[in-house]
Amino acid sequence: MKRIAVLTSGGDAPGMNAAIRAVVRTAIYEGMDVYGVYRGFEGLMSGQFGKMSPGSVADIIHRGGTILHTSRSKDFMLNEGRDRAREHLNRLGIDSLVIIGGNGSLRGGYELSGESEGLQVIGIPATIDNDVVYTRSIGYDTAVNTVLSAINNIRDTATSHGRVFIIEVMGRRCGEIALASGVGGGAESILIPEIEPDIGQVIEKIKSGTDRGKLHSIIIVAEGVYPIMKLREEILAATGRDTRISILGHVQRGGTPTAVDRILASYMGKAAIDAIMRGKSNVMVAGQDDRFYTIPLGEVINGHKTPELGMFEIARVLST
Repeated sequence: MKRIAVLTSGGDAPGMNAAIRAVVRTAIYEGMDVYGVYRGFEGLMSGQFGKMSPGSVADIIHRGGTILHTSRSKDFMLNEGRDRAREHLNRLGIDSLVIIGGNGSLRGGYELSGESEGLQVIGIPATIDNDVVYTRSIGYDTAVNTVLSAINNIRDTATSHGRVFIIEVMGRRCGEIALASGVGGGAESILIPEIEPDIGQVIEKIKSGTDRGKLHSIIIVAEGVYPIMKLREEILAATGRDTRISILGHVQRGGTPTAVDRILASYMGKAAIDAIMRGKSNVMVAGQDDRFYTIPLGEVINGHKTPELGMFEIARVLST
């Protein structure tokens, strides 16, 4: 009987539980034994395995986070760490491993697969940053909707007090969350890592809005793109407008996954087991809607995703 293991790694993302559920139940349906690995690669190296059943994943599709827990592991990127992981996999007779996570997790799977003869490694992209190439990632839609909810709430108080609000969102290396939530939330300005910040234009839009009687301004900033305290000081000096900062932080990672993320995770979890059944290895499940395929992990980890910058132009025009 074929034996597989499944783990979640790196930053948690809403929808990971739905993916775990799909992997476990599809694998059992296909007659496989399934083991959950707790605490990601750290658990893989220390042998934290648990046998899974259909009941193990009952009532989790709607829950954020991950029932298998997660971690970030520097040791797994060392040969000694991956050697320990293989020892535990071999001890249990596990011949397939499904890794649910972002770029770092997929890179770890790529390294393990290349060194492990006979081990099928399948990746499932799950990261709120949506920065994995060739695909939409599990958790992104929920994160964007979480930010939109925050923007709606902040706009109420911004209008009531006539304030400018700078809202910092996650996405240090990829501006997907900032761009989508900025357009969807009607922000006046959006600062993302892919485009050089134009603070003069940010200030000009605030002034223009003030001149036509607009009571508030919303500026979305991807973390690390521009020092937000400096931005606040520059806006205050140039406009005299009361300017406040809201850093959303890890609230973006949690929460009940949207229908989009639950369905995406369900498709991808099943597709991962289908790939194992077809003898695929060292690949990632990619796609969205109802179109799914596999991409070699080597291509994925060497790729660089760029947001749809046409959306930036939409934001520029609609915020005038």
